[in-house]
Amino acid sequence: MVPIAWFGAYWLRFNLDSIPEDYFNQALILLPVIAVAQGGMFWYFGLYRGIWRFASIPDLARILKAVGASVVLAAAASFIFTRLEGVPRSVFFLDGILLVLLLGGPRFIYRCLKDHSLYQWIHERRLDANAEQKKALIVGAGKAGEMFVRDLLRDLTGPYRPTAFVDDDTRKVGKEIHGIPVVGTCDEIPGTVTRLRIDLIIIALPAATSRQIRRIVEICETTGLPFRILPQLQDLVSGRASLKDLRDVRIEDLLGREPVTLDWQAITEATRGQTVLVSGGGGSIGAELCRQIGSLNPGRLIIVDRSEFNLYSIDMELQNNIPELSKIALLADINDTVQMDKIMRTYSPAVVYHAAAYKHVPILENQARAAVVNNVLGTRVMANLADKYGCRSFVMVSTDKAVNPANVMGASKRVAEMYCQGMNAKSNTRFITVRFGNVLGSSGSVIPLFQKQIASGGPVTVTHPEIMRFFMTISEACQLIMQAGVIGKGGEIFVLDMGEPVNISYLAEQLIRLSGKTPGEDIEIVYTGLRSGEKLYEELFHDAEQLTETSHPKILLAQCRLMDKVTLDESFNAMQHACEEGNDAILRVMLAKLVPEHTGLVTTSHGTEKTAVGVPLQQAH
Repeated sequence: MVPIAWFGAYWLRFNLDSIPEDYFNQALILLPVIAVAQGGMFWYFGLYRGIWRFASIPDLARILKAVGASVVLAAAASFIFTRLEGVPRSVFFLDGILLVLLLGGPRFIYRCLKDHSLYQWIHERRLDANAEQKKALIVGAGKAGEMFVRDLLRDLTGPYRPTAFVDDDTRKVGKEIHGIPVVGTCDEIPGTVTRLRIDLIIIALPAATSRQIRRIVEICETTGLPFRILPQLQDLVSGRASLKDLRDVRIEDLLGREPVTLDWQAITEATRGQTVLVSGGGGSIGAELCRQIGSLNPGRLIIVDRSEFNLYSIDMELQNNIPELSKIALLADINDTVQMDKIMRTYSPAVVYHAAAYKHVPILENQARAAVVNNVLGTRVMANLADKYGCRSFVMVSTDKAVNPANVMGASKRVAEMYCQGMNAKSNTRFITVRFGNVLGSSGSVIPLFQKQIASGGPVTVTHPEIMRFFMTISEACQLIMQAGVIGKGGEIFVLDMGEPVNISYLAEQLIRLSGKTPGEDIEIVYTGLRSGEKLYEELFHDAEQLTETSHPKILLAQCRLMDKVTLDESFNAMQHACEEGNDAILRVMLAKLVPEHTGLVTTSHGTEKTAVGVPLQQAH
């Protein structure tokens, strides 16, 4: 292209007539200099690294930069060798114009041939008779939708044929993207699929909020057509998924929130090179904590769990996924003081994440001793050892059920919170508590139960049509736990912003629909009544707790009342004695005494029991 542009510039300079012999000879002598100068600039600016099949605006910008620099360099070299005698000044300007056309033209013509030319037209006509290719309606005419449709058009043998867009931006309606029309808004999806005989709906909104996705899904469900969704934005950015990875809509898409932004630098610095111990490391929260911590290059990860299978599972998973991680999996019970003392003395962890706990409300409601032994006395063992062996920080994982507890499980966790606060007052270890609600996919959560009931043909059992719960993903919860551990100074109870509570009936209906069935027709929903100790509404903080903001927008600080450490110690010793005697009645009385806001099962003077159902949620914001 360099010689063609160089002599073409002379030809244009002399009005498309023959070039005078003297000028032609001078141009021929300078050609090697011009070729070296311009070729060097083309190489420097990366013109040879581009793939013509994907030529785009950045390639044009690179061509303009390379040509501009090369023309200046060529003119300077020509001046050095000839003082520009016999070289018209205008040829450099004309040379630049021709170079842009000669370098950019073939690239973009080649791409057009691939994307829109006769080549594309022939293949599209060939595929018109292909009954296996589904006509797809794309929801979202933004960048993700454009890129997705472009890939579909290139994949001429793929299963989907983009037919139309819909988008709520009315400015796009009536326009075209890669020849595909934007035919209306999202509310017009039902009419559009009928008019265009659509086979499949594809939701191309990776950055949409869960509320937006819920609205789109509800509209799509009215059509009776299958629908798929692109991966979420955080999965695309992290490389865990690509635009081609279409998938079914999951319940996380409907209940999830905006991606959480964390101070990963501070979290990494607090973890890198440190020995970190996770109690209950084989459980849902504990295992995810181990995954997150393992990726931050700790000095050593100590995993403690009394379930042999759970411990084996997380140990093998980390071995396969993070083989370079230095870890030790220990089969131990947090109530075994002798063993836990040996573990803490041997490994001297700098950070302890205390996730070991019983959490199943109905089971613990009739087994107060088990709840106190594990959740209360087990926390005391771990907290005392963290203080004894000089741990830098102790982060306890708590629950929203510790607020105005209506059950034994919540009351036991509230007492554990109080003990950690009391320990912080007399210890050099930073004791931090993190409180949050239900997590999606955790063992014992309602979603796996619903999915199992749907798979067996129903019915799906919901305790009450108005019951509400908070939800967040396990990954998000664990990341915020680690963030709270970094920003905490000691003695705090941090409350994670759980967003809006979700109606469990709505959750059940959506799970049924996402399985391809119709609620009330294919799968029945049966209301069984509130279970013992269960509240209609969960709360994240007590009325007397004043929530204040922290340095992280998703983490709030609850100002809780403190109990005298001496009184706490006396109460814990009494509970220890009651546990040794197996006296559940005394344990219930002691829990009620330590947690006066406890509204759970209370034995009256007549020996009957009465249940208090929770009060409506008080929002933090």
